[in-house]
Amino acid sequence: MEHGEVTDRQLEALLERLDGIAAELRRLNAREERREELTVIAHELRNLNESMQAIAFAALGTQGPQVRRRRAG
Repeated sequence: MEHGEVTDRQLEALLERLDGIAAELRRLNAREERREELTVIAHELRNLNESMQAIAFAALGTQGPQVRRRRAG
């Protein structure tokens, strides 16, 4: 065998490792896509929460909320 030649066995091992790397990259990309989707959902939930708070305060009008405090003991 000359210098620089790759045997079939070595080639198979290299291809197997490359397949493993490709599979791991697919998993990482899928995870990153889910993370990005969750970021968008979290942003929308914050906006919804702010809108609901604004509606609640508008419903109260000039009257503040009536809060009943529990007695200690």
